[in-house]
Amino acid sequence: MTELKNSPIEDFDWAAYENGESAGEKSREELTHAYEESLNSVKDKEVIEGTIIALNKREAVVNIDYKSDGIIPMSEFRYNPDIKIGDKVEVFIENQEDRKGQLILSHKKARASRSWERINAALENNEIIKGFIKCRTKGGMIVDVFGIEAFLPGSQIDVKPIRDYDVFVGKTMEFKVVKINEEFRNVVVSHKALIEAELEQQKREIISKLEKGQVLEGTVKNITSYGVFIDLGGVDGLIHITDLSWGRVSHPNEVVQLDQKLNVVILDFDNDKKRIALGLKQLHPHPWDALDADLKVGDKVKGKVVVMADYGAFLEVAPGVEGLIHVSEMSWSQHLRSAQEFLKIGDEIEAVILTLDRNERKMSLGIKQLKKDPWEDIEVKYPIGSRHTAKVRNFTNFGVFVEIEEGVDGLIHISDLSWTKKIKHPSEFTQVGADIEVEVLQIDKDNRRLSLGHKQLEENPWDVFETIFTVGSVHEGTIVEMLEKGAVVALPYGVEGFATPKHLTKEDGSQAKVDEKLNFKVIEFNKDSKRIILSHSRTFEEDTRAEKPAAERKPKRAAAPKKAEEAPAATTPLEKTTLGDLEALAALKEKLSK
Repeated sequence: MTELKNSPIEDFDWAAYENGESAGEKSREELTHAYEESLNSVKDKEVIEGTIIALNKREAVVNIDYKSDGIIPMSEFRYNPDIKIGDKVEVFIENQEDRKGQLILSHKKARASRSWERINAALENNEIIKGFIKCRTKGGMIVDVFGIEAFLPGSQIDVKPIRDYDVFVGKTMEFKVVKINEEFRNVVVSHKALIEAELEQQKREIISKLEKGQVLEGTVKNITSYGVFIDLGGVDGLIHITDLSWGRVSHPNEVVQLDQKLNVVILDFDNDKKRIALGLKQLHPHPWDALDADLKVGDKVKGKVVVMADYGAFLEVAPGVEGLIHVSEMSWSQHLRSAQEFLKIGDEIEAVILTLDRNERKMSLGIKQLKKDPWEDIEVKYPIGSRHTAKVRNFTNFGVFVEIEEGVDGLIHISDLSWTKKIKHPSEFTQVGADIEVEVLQIDKDNRRLSLGHKQLEENPWDVFETIFTVGSVHEGTIVEMLEKGAVVALPYGVEGFATPKHLTKEDGSQAKVDEKLNFKVIEFNKDSKRIILSHSRTFEEDTRAEKPAAERKPKRAAAPKKAEEAPAATTPLEKTTLGDLEALAALKEKLSK
């Protein structure tokens, strides 16, 4: 046991003690005064310094050298999770003694009362302070600094972009005061500013050692549509989308992910080394170098369509190895068409190698070669005289282009569309996309073109017309069109004739008009050129001549018997020849005028 040692009180009054008095005891007032003198002199609403003497999860006990200790909730110390017994803290005396005789203190109010002084001092001295992140707000976070709610912008949390702000809520971090607005009592703090100085030093060290071809480890910092930003340890570099992979990349996120660590090679940088170009694919051998050495022209390859254009499609036969299928190599057809009519992105197809240049790393492919060329045995499949169904592709002024099958085209000349109709343009007869029956007339294998006919499917009606519309025969017709050189007359059986203005004079001397129905005499019939020349005036001139009395005609015969007898026979051929000459002259004149 510990020995208790008591020292005697030298001035102890034993006589007073025997009389029942406490020897050396001062009066109660004196003792109370002496006790109060030994304590701090405190006032309400005052800020003083205290010492933490006890801690638990809910509260802290603070001694301010007063007759009682104060209790402060631990929530007021959230900004400082490292607080411990013995730490000095400022407290605000709210009440020296409440109804229970308890000293009421507040650390939060103490901090608030001096917060603006400390905030301004921290800004002036570039001081590092601690703050507690209370919650998120628009554009950043709210931080408790010395009891004041300060704003921490999202861009000032870290040097790298922050994707999840919530992970910072409830944390105590170090900050620097970067801005104070006294008028609106606003404070802006930054955590990023603390680490920028250190990073700047690292950045200078890294930049000073940069060399082209150097391989560094970096972290994916940001991904954009055009490339990936890599953090090389305080220095950012860009991997352009074309330098991510030897193959086609639609978007960089197909290759990398945020926060992914990877090795990159330095491709280039500017004089100040502020813009650093990085590469990822350069760390791997080029796919063309690994291409099968036995691959040659004529071989078949399989691949996936990765790019489409009007002029063709790019087929990826191996990662980073592509070949172009030109639109002309997609079909045996010679029609101008777009590649989108044959293929689309993502199609997996087979193709034939047409050209292969390993030095230039180029390859051209074809898919029509997988099918037999229809022109190889065209005479067997489409012999002259054979009849087929074709599809109208397009028109020209001189005919109709049709396709019997893919790659087999033909032309129907405008003169081979109808035996009877005079067609000015093929669109009057058919339309694009329509089916039309044709007969093969000629084969031009060198130019890959067939001469086709449509009217040949029917018998030539002009063989019959020759027996009906004989010279001198009269037929009823309707004027359907008036031209400068005459009129087009619709005759029976769907055939048309032509009458010059001279032969359109009616018996009363007036000229025939459109839509008039009159009798016409055939004065010329040409089966080869399919031409019928008509005359309305001849129908009544011949009748008038026939009605004249024989007596009027006899004197002429008497005066010149021989010539009079020959006149009737020579009249008709003479007029016929004259009409023919007029037509020839008119045609010649038209050519010259053009």
